[in-house]
Amino acid sequence: MGKAERTRKQSARERIAAQQAAARRAQRRRALAIAVGSVGLVVVIVAVLVVFALNRSSGRQSGSARLPVSTVRALTSVPASTLAAVGAGSVLSYNPRPLRAVSDQPLTSGGKPEMLYIGAEFCPYCAAMRWSMAVALSRFGRFGPLTGIHSSATDYAPNTPTLTFYRVRYASRYLVFTPVENESVTHAALQPLTGQQQAIWLKYTSGSYPFIDIGGRYVATAPMFDPKILAGLTWSQVAADLHDPASPVARAALGAANYLTAAICSVTGGSPASVCQAAPIPALRRGL
Repeated sequence: MGKAERTRKQSARERIAAQQAAARRAQRRRALAIAVGSVGLVVVIVAVLVVFALNRSSGRQSGSARLPVSTVRALTSVPASTLAAVGAGSVLSYNPRPLRAVSDQPLTSGGKPEMLYIGAEFCPYCAAMRWSMAVALSRFGRFGPLTGIHSSATDYAPNTPTLTFYRVRYASRYLVFTPVENESVTHAALQPLTGQQQAIWLKYTSGSYPFIDIGGRYVATAPMFDPKILAGLTWSQVAADLHDPASPVARAALGAANYLTAAICSVTGGSPASVCQAAPIPALRRGL
């Protein structure tokens, strides 16, 4: 074999080796790209699923948020002196019959009196009453984390600032609080009623919100103040106004809270005394 022939064959082998090396490098690059793309796709899918899971169950509007600790503290620790200064507040000028005495079978749960609330997140009147319920119930127990929402943007008193009782945690030695947010802000089904809850609700209303049954002895079938009082306020501003007994918010929401407290004291046998014997609760209880 001549030298030229040997040179050509060597060059051919080198070209083939170079092509094979290039092919292997290209294959590795494609494999890496596929792997990276697959990871990216998984990340995107997981992110979509998380967002979907967070929003699918409640149909909640994007304006919902966990309330700051300072706001929750202000809401759930209104001083007894402020509540006493407000008394009945402006409630009777808006609703002359805020609570109705009934003679149902006692409503209880786990051996304790039960307070049943049926409402909806879109409902502006529920939005108003949740502030009062939170204040009153905080005198008998403790809430877990609370979430702020706004009522429907297309209803009366649009975008009323409020909180939701959807899946809220509440613990008390004196009573059981059973909240049912029946519909979301978008009117989607949220929490179904039991047969017993449905029967109680329809006994006293035509299926309207809000509805409150306290121990089977008192019911509230209408709001106790106008939600327009809360218009334009943030959650923290509402909570702060609750500490000023001269503010329209305090006179409305705390007046309603005092009526609810009086009814709760009637079903807990006056316990705890530190709450049920404090002004203005004894006087309101006599008027129930």
